[in-house]
Amino acid sequence: MKVTQISIGRFHHFHAARELESRGLLREIWTGYPKFKLKDEHGIPQHKIRTFPWLQLPYLAKGKLPFRISDKLTADWAWLAHQTLDRHVAKKIAGPGLLFALSGSGLHAGRRMQAIGGKYICDRGSSHIEHQNGVLHEEYARHGLKWRGVDPRSIRKELAEYEQADKITVPTEFVKRTFITKGVDPSKIQGLPYGANLIRFQKVDCPAPDTFRVIWVGQASIRKGFFDALAAFKLLRHPHKQFVVIGGVQPEITQLLKSRPAEDHVDFLGAFPNAELPRHLSSSHVFILPSLEEGMALVQGEALACGCPVIATPNTGSEDLFTDGVEGYIVPIRNPSAMAERLQQLADDPELRRVMSENAIRRVTQLGGWNTYGDKLARLITELSGKSPD
Repeated sequence: MKVTQISIGRFHHFHAARELESRGLLREIWTGYPKFKLKDEHGIPQHKIRTFPWLQLPYLAKGKLPFRISDKLTADWAWLAHQTLDRHVAKKIAGPGLLFALSGSGLHAGRRMQAIGGKYICDRGSSHIEHQNGVLHEEYARHGLKWRGVDPRSIRKELAEYEQADKITVPTEFVKRTFITKGVDPSKIQGLPYGANLIRFQKVDCPAPDTFRVIWVGQASIRKGFFDALAAFKLLRHPHKQFVVIGGVQPEITQLLKSRPAEDHVDFLGAFPNAELPRHLSSSHVFILPSLEEGMALVQGEALACGCPVIATPNTGSEDLFTDGVEGYIVPIRNPSAMAERLQQLADDPELRRVMSENAIRRVTQLGGWNTYGDKLARLITELSGKSPD
């Protein structure tokens, strides 16, 4: 059964396409990216990369405009980009096979594929959309902010996709639980953890012995629980503590920081090229990520590869990447005191840090790469095709 993919951006779908191509399963991959931005996607024949960039490309470039686009226009634009790609692919499907589409972009094409005898997999990269919408509304309100919320059209469409699809693929147990809680039949949900390409990440430095360095990598945002991390760091008792923040800062975070007293020992370093991240992770004592909801935050694996223990919530996919108390700690969401307790343990116990660092590096060798992801996806396709898996 040949596979047609839809992914409006790159995300993990081009990794999936390479794996499908290597197994002789890829028919084509459709995306909203233009061809000139995809020339570095090796391992996929160029004629199998199909693009429909007419709305997505200008949407991506809107930030360069000399004027601000309203929130309503931004939402309408994003909606139309997904809808037009979906409907365009639906018209182009010529024969039965399997549609593997990122959620939000596959309802019409999925229905078309099923109508001609094929199968449809809805691939959801984050928590159930109603769970995502609810938890983010709560979190913004917790910080005195009003959040616009997920576009109601997108919610309706994704719910229809969940219902229509033959299978729903999700990257972590956390995401699976949000679907089951929302009433989706567990037998319809297939765990498909992302591959971890950690070749570029390895321990290249050691933390300074006279400081305790906590590192954050990624956008500082409400969704990722940045203020919980900041609160936990504030509770930490150490004469030479440092909190290093690498990545962009969400406007809401900047707004709230201005209304608070300046935090001592917190350094916002901005974005860095990936090539420089191993040095920063290797020279830190612990990586912290208290997200409210994500699919699977692979930066955790990158930290482990650099010998940096991780403190994260279950909602980051941490349970699928490491074991609580072995390579790091898994703490509840919205619980800075629990996070601070684990930070303090690491700060007070150099031997614990050493053991966890060694465990972290050992764990990385056990993480499956994209080849493992491809094997699992291929088995699922075989099962849906009605053939017996090898």
